Amino acid sequence: MISAILWRCLLYDYQVMRAIDIPQIKKLSIPEKILLIEDMWDEIVSEEPLIPVPESHIKELDTRLAKSKLVQGKLLSLDELQARIAERK
Repeated sequence: MISAILWRCLLYDYQVMRAIDIPQIKKLSIPEKILLIEDMWDEIVSEEPLIPVPESHIKELDTRLAKSKLVQGKLLSLDELQARIAERK
């Protein structure tokens, strides 16, 4: 796994850094890389101030929510959807 020092450099050094600049990343397995990305995302979320959501996005979400309430009886639960997919196999 990447050392704590290298991890801090990734997080706090404001120079542009790419994965190819850190040889240890290439050595990680796919699951380890995914965990690293999750850790990095959690760190970003915890440090960044709240990013304002554009009014157009809020309106779009409101529209989609209203539409989903209109067709609520026609929607499938996740379990129902997975069962239908399994039946097709």
